[in-house]
Amino acid sequence: MNTTIKIFSFEKLNVWKKSKALSTMVYKLTKSFPDDERFGLISQMRRCAISISSNIAEGTGRHSGKDKARFTEISYSSALELLNQVILSYDLKFITESDYLKLRETISEITAMLNGLHKTQLNKQITKPINS
Repeated sequence: MNTTIKIFSFEKLNVWKKSKALSTMVYKLTKSFPDDERFGLISQMRRCAISISSNIAEGTGRHSGKDKARFTEISYSSALELLNQVILSYDLKFITESDYLKLRETISEITAMLNGLHKTQLNKQITKPINS
């Protein structure tokens, strides 16, 4: 039996790959947070991290560049929300300076990539047949 797994377009995007890796990083780091943060920062940070890659994936399923760009905007907003939570986590001494700097750098790279993707999506026009 020969089964081929379909690779979806979002899986080929470097920004999706990097944001998925960020989710893994956030999950691992938040395991060491205090138990009383389970429904606070841990939950919020994990949801934000997942939201970045999830919205990239969902946006690729949209047909217009404008619709795709909207999901990229949501990903960008989630990245900024996560950055805020990373800053708070560092201030509260839940993460080390090294982890803080690594997360900041990764989020900065992702937001730059999202900006580029957003511009590309807004510039793409779906061409329709003349006789439609």
